[in-house]
Formats: sequence, structure tokens, C-alpha cells
Amino acid sequence: MTPALDLSGRVAVVTGASRGIGYFIALELAAAGAHVIAVARTVGGLEELDDQIKAMGGQATLVPLDLADMAGIDRLGGAIHERWGKLDVLVANAAVLGVISPIGHVEAKTFERVMTINVTSTWRLIRSVDPLLRLSDAGRAIVLSSNAAHSARAFWAPYAASKAAVETMMRSWAHETENLALRVNAADPGATRTAMRAQAVPGEDPETLPHPQEIAKRILPLASPALRETGLIFQAKHNRFVAYRQPE
Repeated sequence: MTPALDLSGRVAVVTGASRGIGYFIALELAAAGAHVIAVARTVGGLEELDDQIKAMGGQATLVPLDLADMAGIDRLGGAIHERWGKLDVLVANAAVLGVISPIGHVEAKTFERVMTINVTSTWRLIRSVDPLLRLSDAGRAIVLSSNAAHSARAFWAPYAASKAAVETMMRSWAHETENLALRVNAADPGATRTAMRAQAVPGEDPETLPHPQEIAKRILPLASPALRETGLIFQAKHNRFVAYRQPE
């Protein structure tokens, strides 16, 4: 694995790091030299990630955490401050699909779970680590989004609404910090060969979709200290990421 940039000495948090895009973003960050704080519910996936990072000579700290545990997210920020005194990279990747269903058929507990994990926990994570990112000489925040936020596709209402909310939070945060060294952007990976995609479109041939490792490599440059853009949404198009800014 050839890193696209040098992140030696930098500290990165990745949520949803036990599988899919989050797993491979964590690997790419570690390959570039970052110490990865890997957050996920699935301990087995985290341990496999740790083995892979150690095999390449990298370092990771594993944090088994259900992001519905808001107090746990608060403790995460405190622990990072105590150990490292700053945070350089945040990748807010964790999300749940919920259900593909007519909006009137969505159960309350399903809708609430989607909003809790995709929106509320993202806000709580931002609140927890924003002061730490401001202490970095080049803090970088990457929030994973989806085209569903814009397409308003039939039967995708809870997930689409959650991603629209996440993008709006990202843009507001970027405006608040545009005069600082912190850069805040969103990444829309597009259809990717993940378990969530298989859940959403069960009849699709996964071999027709890009592997999450390929997507992770495209997202990695958003963690670069040299990045100047902020408040943008980067979409996967034609084998590259294209940035655009939503109308104000």
C-alpha cells in the first residue's frame, strides 16, 4: 500500500472502522503514518484492523463504542486530549441505513436509530473533538455523506434526511472555522461494495461496484495538511473525486 501523503506524527479518529470504507480509510491513514484511533461496535473487526496496521508497521488505538452512547463519545474527546493534547484528522464515517421502505411504513424505532447514529452522534462527535482539531496546526474533518441527501429517492427517506442533515452541519461548521487552520469537508463515495449497499440493493452484482479500498484512497487526500478547500462536498465521479459547493 503506497501512501499518497505523509501523516507521520498525526493523530486520526475514524468511526465505523471495523469494516467497509471506514476500515480501509483507517488502513490508508495508518499507511501514511498517522496513529489511528479506530472506533466501532464490532470488536472482531477492530482487532483484525489492528493486526493489519501492525503488520505494516503502523499504530492504532482501538475504541469499541456504540455511537448511540453519547457519554462515551464525550469521554473519547477527553481521552484524546489527555493522551495527545490535540487531534489532526476526524473521519466521521459510521452510519446505518435503517430500512428501504415507504416513509409511512417506517417504524418509529427505526427512524430514531437512523437519526441517532447518523445525525446526533455525528454532532456529538463534532462537539467532542472540535476543540482538539482547533489545536492542530492543520486539523482536517471529513464527514461521509451520500447522494441520497440530494436525490430524495423514493423509499430512502430516513437515510436521505439523515445525510442531508449531516451535510448541512458540515457546511455550517466549515463557515464557523473558515478563518482557522481547520478544514471541514464531506465525501460522497457513491455506490461502493459494502454491506450497507448490499442491504439497500440486494439484487445488485457487487463486482460491478468499486471496492471500498479504492474509495478510501480517493478520500485520503482530504486529510492532507496541504488541503485548502473547506465546506465542500467531494463526489466520486469517473474514477476521481470532484468537489462542488452547494448554493448558499
